[in-house]
Amino acid sequence: MKAIVITEPGGVEKLKVQDVEKPSPKKNEVLVRVHALSVNPVDTKVREGKGLYEKLKEDSPVILGWDISGTVEAVGEDVSYFKEGDEVFGMVNFPGHGKAYAEYVVAPEDHLAHKPANIPHHEAAAATLAALTAWQVLVHEAGIKAGQRVLIHAAAGGVGHFAVQIARYFKASVIGTASAENHDFIRNMGADEQIDYHAYNPAEVVMDADIVLDSLGEENTRNSLKALKNGGKIISILGGAKEGVQEEAKKRNIEAKNYLVHSSGEDQSQIAELMRDGHIRPHVSHVYEFEDMAEAHKQIETRKTNGKVVVNVI
Repeated sequence: MKAIVITEPGGVEKLKVQDVEKPSPKKNEVLVRVHALSVNPVDTKVREGKGLYEKLKEDSPVILGWDISGTVEAVGEDVSYFKEGDEVFGMVNFPGHGKAYAEYVVAPEDHLAHKPANIPHHEAAAATLAALTAWQVLVHEAGIKAGQRVLIHAAAGGVGHFAVQIARYFKASVIGTASAENHDFIRNMGADEQIDYHAYNPAEVVMDADIVLDSLGEENTRNSLKALKNGGKIISILGGAKEGVQEEAKKRNIEAKNYLVHSSGEDQSQIAELMRDGHIRPHVSHVYEFEDMAEAHKQIETRKTNGKVVVNVI
């Protein structure tokens, strides 16, 4: 089968299409013929040798990616939830070696969900790592409730645009930060208030948030403490809640923590249900072909992508 392999870290030129052995599912695994996959900022960081690269290089060849949508081709003997021919999607083996940049991917049964019949593969692939991050942060970590005020940074991005929709589903009041040209976009996603972070410091505009989702890092996490009410919660998906930030947060009776998404077929099934019923919809702004993976990485690296970047495999 064809896969995109990196033999050493570096620029996009390190992404090489190669023929590799087709994987076989273990007892609890599913073999998926991939139709589409999505690309995330973590992919580009690992390609450069950062983040998870040191861990992944121990399992050669290094094949990037975690987000897939496709059709089940075979199942292990202990698999009971899926059968051959099922259409499935999910974020596989994160934060391990997902090996999603390939025509075929094996994944544990409990990392996948049935793809809604009314959602095409390229949209399903988009609603995986980013959607799971937003869901797990808001639902499991923050315990979002109706009527709360939720501040979502980078609301036009991959995680952000899902977080806006999920918060709206839970009947929260949503404030999104984005550049002025993206205000209509996040408003259409469900943001009740839009803040141009170029013109305003969000923490000087918002001072009564119950929840803040930070996707920008330590400086923004620290600054966003000012936007929270007493007893509020801020969750950073970029490790922004450093020890000093947490100490400062405690003094103000605020909970500050970091969060790393993990594979979960159960959570993915919740997202599938919301997608099927029209409560959330991924925005796919760029679609590339498999051989053009380098261009997909370049788009991610602009840090100006609305929604998601998707790559067609078949």
